[in-house]
This record gives sequence, C-alpha cells and structure tokens, in this order.
Amino acid sequence: MLFALGLSTSLLLGAEGKVIKVLPHFVDFQGRHSLSPSLYERDAYQELLRNHPEKRAGMQFEVLWKVSGRFSGPLRLRMELRGTESGSLETVEMEVKRGFLGRRWSRVVLDSKQLARLGTVTAWKATLLDSKDPVTETHSFLW
Repeated sequence: MLFALGLSTSLLLGAEGKVIKVLPHFVDFQGRHSLSPSLYERDAYQELLRNHPEKRAGMQFEVLWKVSGRFSGPLRLRMELRGTESGSLETVEMEVKRGFLGRRWSRVVLDSKQLARLGTVTAWKATLLDSKDPVTETHSFLW
C-alpha cells in the first residue's frame, strides 16, 4: 500500500532529476585520464597533463545524474563550456539513457580542436533535458 501511495505521488508531482557530480579530466593521446585506478595516481597524472599541454589530446567531463518519474521524450545531457579564448563558448549535447534506479554516469568528450577553440576551460554548466525542456542543471563556481 505504501508503494502504491509513493508511486502515485511521483506521478502527480511529475519528473524530477539532479546532476549529482561533474568531474573534468584531461585525456592523453591514448584516451586515458589516469594510468591506474588509484585516485592518487589519477590526481598525479592530471597534474602532469595540466602542466604539459603537449601531452593532452582533449578533455572529458564525467557526469553523474539521476532521474525519477516519467518523461515525455528522450533524455539529453548538455554541457556548456567557457574558455580563456575571447568569446569562446562550446556546447556539446548527447542523448542519454536512464540507468539502474534512474542513476547513471555519462561521459562528454572534447577533442583537441574543440579544446583549442576554448583555450583553458574556465567554467562549465551541465543541464539534463527532457526533449528540449530543462529538468535540472548544475554549474561550476565561475559560471
């Protein structure tokens, strides 16, 4: 009975979502952001890539998001990025699928050409969309 009550409440309230976490990482020419699964090694490798731009092939943003309720269309994830180059703004959008219990990691990848147009990424905004309507968003401090 409580399950039925909870289900009907979520249908009445509509769909909800949340962008939980966004992790920006540089990637090397082999597509790696770390040399091993260790968080310490990941941070050390990111420091190396940050200090040696010639070793970077691009950048990726790993986004953890969750949704509940029903949606009218396909879910999309949009990343908007600002950089140090004058007037630079890049937008990358992709269709995403709902994960187990509505929670999922998605990876947004910037290639070297996109990164060159931006310069150094200074701010980002992640938006989860239901068709074209925003469900939720989060952004970096400098957005």
